[in-house]
Order: sequence, then structure tokens, then C-alpha cells
Amino acid sequence: MVGQRTKLIGGSGAVGLVVVALAIFFLFFRDSAPVSVDSVEAAEARQEAIAAAVAGSGDATADAAQPTAAVESADDAYADDEGETELDSGQPDSNASVGAATDGVWSIDTSIGTFDATCLTDVCGSSFAGFRINEELANFGAKTVVGRTPGVSGSLELVDTQVIGAEFVVDMTGLITDNNSRTGALRGPNGGIETAVFPEARFELTQPIELGSVPAEGASIQVQAVGNLTVHGVTNAVTIPLTAELQAGVIIVFGNLEGMLLSDYDIAKPTAAVVVSVEDNATLELQLFFRR
Repeated sequence: MVGQRTKLIGGSGAVGLVVVALAIFFLFFRDSAPVSVDSVEAAEARQEAIAAAVAGSGDATADAAQPTAAVESADDAYADDEGETELDSGQPDSNASVGAATDGVWSIDTSIGTFDATCLTDVCGSSFAGFRINEELANFGAKTVVGRTPGVSGSLELVDTQVIGAEFVVDMTGLITDNNSRTGALRGPNGGIETAVFPEARFELTQPIELGSVPAEGASIQVQAVGNLTVHGVTNAVTIPLTAELQAGVIIVFGNLEGMLLSDYDIAKPTAAVVVSVEDNATLELQLFFRR
């Protein structure tokens, strides 16, 4: 009887350990990357943020100056290592009149939407810039790491149906992931983007963007933004596929630059005992709200 009881207790203990291990994996190691900016869920979040901003809701206020600390929802992998547009009134009857209604300098408005923990694990309805990259963890497999920051400033200038200039600056010191230890490794100084040395990233448009026509309210235009991207002190010419929308007096710009090689920007991959590998191939992503 004692032997049987011991076996039962031992078996129960083993089952308990398995349950705990599965719980830890689900809560801390599972891939919890947020949806892409071109997803239906992201579009809905943007619409909600603009509606709240137009209505003057307090929920639409974002504190983009200093992002909150990352939520410890991922592994502590690094802890062991240190045309016809109704804009005003009536319908314009030409592209020129539409352009006149949108001409001018449009600046990023960080008061639209809220940047919080869900921006790192689910969906985000505020302005941000960030990246996605895949890593392989020992005993746990592949994980998509996402880093984002709401610290984005800049503007674009519209004349008729052309974007004649645009420049955006990203505060890299505010870049966070869903894990504080990973965020620390990302920021450096041993590898990563070394934010103490290179606190800003920058994109400057070098060719005008021809829109063809200003989109109708809620419609989308796909464009190619050709310019210079500076990250980690290195500048490269890039072409970023973007989508632009006009909603309630707000221009929304979002898109992804895939195939961004860390080696092209002299970025050393962050390391940790539990990390088997980090891909050199990253995706830059952005979502920006502009007001004139």
C-alpha cells in the first residue's frame, strides 16, 4: 500500500509539473506578437482611435513622451545574461480643388489613440514605429519578437496630389518589447541598436510621391515612399510600401519594410544563453496619424 501510495503521489507530482510547465510556456514563451498594421483588426483599432479623438474622448489621449515599462508577458530569456472627397462642404469637382482642401504641412499627432501593453501583444490604435524579427529559443522554438515606440515625430507636405516632402524621427530610447530583459538587450550596449550612442532613427523622403488623386473619405491609396533610412548611425536608400487613408480630417499612413538586414546597419544581434539564433532579416513597421 505504501508503495502504491508513493507511486500515486509521484505520478500526481509529475502531472503537476507538466501542467505548470505548460502554463509557463503559454504565459511566457508562446508567440504573442501583435497583429500586422495592414490587418483588419488594426484598421478597426485606427477607426476607433480617430472616432474617439473626434468626439473629444479622454480615451484618445496618448502619452507618447515616455512609454510605459514593458509588460513581463514573455520569457526572461535574457535575465541570466546581462477622386471625390467630401472634406468640408459639398463635393469638389476637380483634383485641384481637392488638393486645395488638403494642401499644407501635416504633422504627426500622438494624441490620437493610446500606446499601451496591447500594442506589443495584440492590436494598436496609436502612432508608432517598430520592428519584427524572429528568434529561436532553446527548448521552446521560434518566436516573433516585436519592438515598438510611440516616440515618433515629423511631418509631410502635400501640394495638390503630390507629397513633396516628408521626414520622420523615431526616439529609439523609447523602443520596448513585451519583456524588460529583452528590451535591455535590444538597447545594448552589448549588441542591439545601442540607443545610448544612437538615440534616433530617421527617414527622409528623397522623391515626391504622386497620389494621382486624393482618396475619398475612408478609401485607401497604395504608394511607394523612396528615401533615406538612418538606423544605428548608418544611412541606406530604401523604398517603403505604404498605404494612405483620409478619415475625419486625419491622414493615416501605415506599412511595412520587409527584408531589412541588420548587417546593412552594422547592428550586432543581441545574445543570451537561452537564445539559439536571431535572424538577420527584420521587418520595419510604422503607423502614423497626421493632422494639418
